[in-house]
Amino acid sequence: MMESGAWEEDRGGEGGFRLLFVCTGNTCRSPMAEGIARTVLAERGWSGVQVRSAGVAAFPGSPISGGAVRAAREGGIEIEGHRSHALTPDLVEGADLILTMSQSHLAALEAWGVGEKSTLLPTFARGAREIHPDDEVSDPIGGSDELYRATFRQLNELIEASLDRLGPILEAESSSATTDE
Repeated sequence: MMESGAWEEDRGGEGGFRLLFVCTGNTCRSPMAEGIARTVLAERGWSGVQVRSAGVAAFPGSPISGGAVRAAREGGIEIEGHRSHALTPDLVEGADLILTMSQSHLAALEAWGVGEKSTLLPTFARGAREIHPDDEVSDPIGGSDELYRATFRQLNELIEASLDRLGPILEAESSSATTDE
């Protein structure tokens, strides 16, 4: 898995689309989301997209939860090497879209002044403008492997739907990245 702590330098003046997933500690939900998104993007051939994850209360360098590793592995995605990253101004400012797991994460981003480019992952996936009280991704921390699997499945569905919504933008980014090389 690629290092999540910083964005790659601008590629050929274009930069690409930058997608950031945010949760609390960056040891469960957002790393699984990052791994799923990278896999789906690769399957779709969308190369001009950078994906990162971070936590609003992350302790940098913490290992990913074992339950998250097992759930992702069962889903065909390897995330074992992930280490947690705290949300930083550089990550926030560099992102084109920030998708959060809960309303508290969204509130933290709004306090940073980036509410216009951040929303809840379930809200974005539904294509909605209004947030519903149940628009959150369940937090499996400390739970059973089945809870981690359920969260992984939820994330997979939400990310597929979100990438479908972003398709026209991401396909254009990928075309641009391919022609610039």
